[in-house]
Amino acid sequence: PLPATLQEQADQAVDLGFSGVVVCVDQRNGPPAFTTAGWHDRERGVPARADAYFKIASISKLYTAVVITKLVAEGRLSLNGTLAEYLPELAGRIEHAGDITLRMLVQHRSGIPNYTDTPDYWAHPGETAQEDLELVLDRPADFAPDQRHAYCNTNYLLLDRIIERTLGQDRFQAIQERILTPLQLRHTFASVKDVDSGDVMSGYHEGHDADLKTDDIGMVATAADVCAFLSALNTGTLLTPEERK
Repeated sequence: PLPATLQEQADQAVDLGFSGVVVCVDQRNGPPAFTTAGWHDRERGVPARADAYFKIASISKLYTAVVITKLVAEGRLSLNGTLAEYLPELAGRIEHAGDITLRMLVQHRSGIPNYTDTPDYWAHPGETAQEDLELVLDRPADFAPDQRHAYCNTNYLLLDRIIERTLGQDRFQAIQERILTPLQLRHTFASVKDVDSGDVMSGYHEGHDADLKTDDIGMVATAADVCAFLSALNTGTLLTPEERK
């Protein structure tokens, strides 16, 4: 039988191998409710904390997609514009670059190989976005553009680069200006190095013993900030009616 309560579900997740869990539940008529289980830092025996920062990993793709949506509404980008138009240096190095649109990148329908699927990637990840991109340059496409869906981290690496090229600013600065500041989210940062590492929840990847918070790659946020962002996205308060189209 399924666990009867959210706390039991969180406890079960830890029993199944999760190091620690923080659950934030948005409540329409009150402040968010939190449930925790497991460890904030299992090596030091520190219990999970509701106010902890954690690396949000691929949740950050939603923030990138919102920025792209807003740039389209501003007339700075077009969802029908191609990869070759926005990053011309990649024409000839990414197959079908002239046919892959921003819409396909956002929707994971580009056919570009996923750099995290390259051999031994997680044992030896790239130290920069450019190193990650180099892993898939000059390789054949996995499929023709828009023929099917396949989750691909390379798509969003390229979208982040397009944002930076278009605005002449860091991708996180664009997120700050278009999402975090309007929503008054003060506990979302570009990387672990921007906060006290002791406040960051430990994380692990199967097959690797190192704590994932030891590198400074990827955004960090509290569960409350992520919950507020998702609530604004789902209720329509983050995007204008035109942007929601």
